[in-house]
Amino acid sequence: MANDTLSQQVLEYLSKKGYNRTEAMLRMESANQDVDGRPIPTRVEDSGGVKYGKAFVFVYSFLDLVSDFYPHEARIFFSNFREMFENEHEADLRGLQAIALPEHVGTNEIAKIYQTQRYRATLSQTAFFNLIQFLESKEKEGGAVIVGILQSRLNVVTVERTAEDQFSLAKLLERAKNKEDYPAEDEGIPGHNPGSANIDSSAGSAVLTKLKLGHVTLDAEARQDVLWDLEDEDKTNPPAVGQPSLVEAFEQRIKREESEDIPGRTELPPRPPPLARDVAMEVQRVKENRDRLKVSEKTDGVGPGMNVVMYTFHNTHDGITCLDFSGDYLLVAAGTDMHFIRVWSLDGTPLPGPAQANDQGSRPAASHRLIGHSGPVYAVSFAPATASSDKQQITKAKYLLSSSADKTVRLWSLDAWACLVVYKGHDGPVWDVTWGPFGHYFLTGSHDRTARLWSTDRVDYLRLFVGHDRDVDHVCFHPNSAYIFTGSCDKMVRMWLVTNGYPVRMFTGHTGNITALACSPSGKLLASADDVGTIILWDLAPGKLLKRMRGHGKGGIWSLTWSVESTVVVSGGADGTVRVWDVQIPNDASGQGKVVGEGAGQKIDGAAQVANVSGPGGKKKAKEVMVTSDQISAFPTKKSPVYKVMFTQQNLVLAGGAYLP
Repeated sequence: MANDTLSQQVLEYLSKKGYNRTEAMLRMESANQDVDGRPIPTRVEDSGGVKYGKAFVFVYSFLDLVSDFYPHEARIFFSNFREMFENEHEADLRGLQAIALPEHVGTNEIAKIYQTQRYRATLSQTAFFNLIQFLESKEKEGGAVIVGILQSRLNVVTVERTAEDQFSLAKLLERAKNKEDYPAEDEGIPGHNPGSANIDSSAGSAVLTKLKLGHVTLDAEARQDVLWDLEDEDKTNPPAVGQPSLVEAFEQRIKREESEDIPGRTELPPRPPPLARDVAMEVQRVKENRDRLKVSEKTDGVGPGMNVVMYTFHNTHDGITCLDFSGDYLLVAAGTDMHFIRVWSLDGTPLPGPAQANDQGSRPAASHRLIGHSGPVYAVSFAPATASSDKQQITKAKYLLSSSADKTVRLWSLDAWACLVVYKGHDGPVWDVTWGPFGHYFLTGSHDRTARLWSTDRVDYLRLFVGHDRDVDHVCFHPNSAYIFTGSCDKMVRMWLVTNGYPVRMFTGHTGNITALACSPSGKLLASADDVGTIILWDLAPGKLLKRMRGHGKGGIWSLTWSVESTVVVSGGADGTVRVWDVQIPNDASGQGKVVGEGAGQKIDGAAQVANVSGPGGKKKAKEVMVTSDQISAFPTKKSPVYKVMFTQQNLVLAGGAYLP
């Protein structure tokens, strides 16, 4: 109070003497002081440890607070704002939360990456200029803080905005409407951004392992055997007018495969010598490939017509956990939470086998039970097989793999309908199992955070793949068997070299748990899906995220499959729909549509606006889901979650699910 009285007396004196200018300056200074005469900061950057309360760039602001000896304010800041970035940067937040002292900033790996590298952001020129003008107009409210960080810590790349690119107004409005919180592919620190293939923890290292993604050809002896069989087939069944012969189709296929970057024999896992069955399977693949339905990408907004055959299982009481179709299209296997597997004949014909294996005694049955697991069965996988036109059916499915909560994998004979081998090694439930493209080898993923490579002739695993922070939920092979892929609930997909178990790519960009993986037949692209209904396409060689596709409702996309030409992806999931997607990168964001997650059996085109469909008795309409323009069509079911989708070699789609009333 004494200070206020003294100031008032001085101001009155100056006013009487006519010192107006001095009086005005004193009044300004007095207005920015507290009751004790201490100056009150009027600029955010002069506010000490609370200067980042209104304006900040999260990582750099947090590191500045720690480095400037504001540990308490840094902890509060981190706690208040971390939730905004958890979806996409969970791993970075986990690494940064241990920082409390200035000494930690220099030793923490994540902190060193951000301190030594500039964060890259791409903006259109118009957006950048508007941003700077806005920050300058809000200088005292925190604009100066952001400008300082832009100048010292960020690398802002300005580009010309065009009507088609990702910085167009249409794209920005689309992302805002969809509430997309993930960063763009070209955003972030080089070597440390989502979608990056860099596996090195130190940023800036752009050196990537060169991948050999070409198809593996048959050895000379087996190739000659295939050629002779194809010649006999051409003589028995001459090609139609205008149709190439099987020999010509085979030679074109070999020529195409040899032009690719093929891994050498030392870069592949050893394979047993080819048998007569392998030759017969290759002959059948050539025939199916020549006679297949050609599927091209979407052109002029019109997608290719697709045929989907849906197999629905009734009276399951929600007990089915997984499905798989055999490569000869004759069998379907279902794993259950009641610890057994049931195998059905797709056409309903009786399955041959020992009488005691049939559920109905000695009478032939169209299904068999396989009993042996002591826990729920989480995955089943048929050994590679092809359709056969001869009576011997040497190319039919002969083996089945299953994985379970009992930590084991079992190999079953489909001739004896009995378990042949029990594979043990995982220290937790085995979530997924899949055969390699040539048989003999198979891959598993488990709750113990590892994936393991096995061969059928050994009870111990051959390779151990370690790197995920959480369960390895899904696994798949590359078509040439030189690489494998693993997906985890840590929201990452990793690519590994089979021969030495070395990681060669790491893909981050999903905002949900990985629920499905599928590599394209061309070997160049990977599709991954998550439980929030997003499919991401990756270009393997550069490790680049190509695009995101949305349309499924929440609950998870449980299966993915590629067309033979690698131009179309088909997905199925918990929302009870089978959806067809165009792989081609679109030039614009037009053609947005809305579909319901649960329909009434009609086909839905992604380019149309479709209203919700009411349920029986006028029930409340299902929630609409925004569909990206990549969707070609969708096939809703009647309350049947889709567990499995599979393209045949002739580009027909098989789908399977269980009806849940």
